[in-house]
Amino acid sequence: MSRPSPQRYENAKHVTVRYWAAARAAAGLSEEQVPPGTLADVLDEVRRRHADRDRFAEVVAMCSVLVGDTPVNTREPASVDLPAGATVELLPPFAGG
Repeated sequence: MSRPSPQRYENAKHVTVRYWAAARAAAGLSEEQVPPGTLADVLDEVRRRHADRDRFAEVVAMCSVLVGDTPVNTREPASVDLPAGATVELLPPFAGG
């Protein structure tokens, strides 16, 4: 029987935020772990962590947000609960088609 990696235990205690395209460039990383809470809490936390990065808040404000595979759309971020182990995807608008 194999033991789960320490990283797997760590992910189970936090929310994973994944950045795509311009959001990845603005954050300077592809993903990070934040404490669970509401989507509003998570977005506030990542904005706080990256307050010194040019354009980060601007890019995040334009992003489509998915929780797992489900788009948040027009739901109020404070009403979207994110338990430990959840994944948030931040996808900036894409050109082309």
